[in-house]
Amino acid sequence: QVQLVESGGGLVQAGDSLTLSCAASGRTFSNYAMAWFRQTPVKEREFVSAISWSGGSTYYQDSVKGRFTISRDNAKNTVYLRMSSLKPEDTAVYYCAAGQRYGIGKFAVQYDYWGQGTQVTVSS
Repeated sequence: QVQLVESGGGLVQAGDSLTLSCAASGRTFSNYAMAWFRQTPVKEREFVSAISWSGGSTYYQDSVKGRFTISRDNAKNTVYLRMSSLKPEDTAVYYCAAGQRYGIGKFAVQYDYWGQGTQVTVSS
């Protein structure tokens, strides 16, 4: 079992930056690919970004490429999502996820463990 706890969400203005953190506990963090997804009340959960167990491979949704950066610190059992040039359409609850079976990917079914989410609100 892996427990994931997100933090760092908040209310910001368009153009601002924000860094989300996801702290993991339980099984060996470095064995897991990690990902960020987001969801709004009117949209299904969508993929944002993923990172391989080593950090050597990353993957982004097209709408966040060049603005968001995913990274991980296996010594701290933490994955980060640095978000810059935020837009109102980035407003969502952001979820951290961990998976071991498929490597990095953009589908929610590829991930076995999920955090409770952290709200990000971007005002215009």
